[in-house]
Amino acid sequence: MTTTTTTALPPAVRPGTWVVETSHSRAGFSVRHAGISKVHGTVDITHGEIVIGDTLEASSVVATLDPATVDTKDAKRDAHLRSADFFETDAHPTWEFRSTAVRADGEDFLIDGELTIRGVTRPVTLRTTFEGAATDPFGTERLGATATTE
Repeated sequence: MTTTTTTALPPAVRPGTWVVETSHSRAGFSVRHAGISKVHGTVDITHGEIVIGDTLEASSVVATLDPATVDTKDAKRDAHLRSADFFETDAHPTWEFRSTAVRADGEDFLIDGELTIRGVTRPVTLRTTFEGAATDPFGTERLGATATTE
């Protein structure tokens, strides 16, 4: 077993504010259905901002999602999820994640935060993997990351 300790950001990442490119980002989920299968779906990210500080402690993440865009590939189920039985999207048109801490865990990062859905806020930790950094053909710096939670 090898353990790597990360105390700083990857060298390719410069401090600053990075805006999430919503057309290339998504939030996905899977939930048990009838106790025998899983339903997978997505929700659009409408805004996101990652502030990378000089240290992990000075870094933060915020993201806004649109629950009216929930898509499980079943229109009837999606309409039910948008209803007052579940997400009540008319009364609660956004979900929000706000980080409270960013810390290292081996080669990954753990982003602790609060996720608010339908007016209820719960603590969530996102295990985040840095996928890389590059400059696109137009000269814009890009970062890639994948985050998961249970």
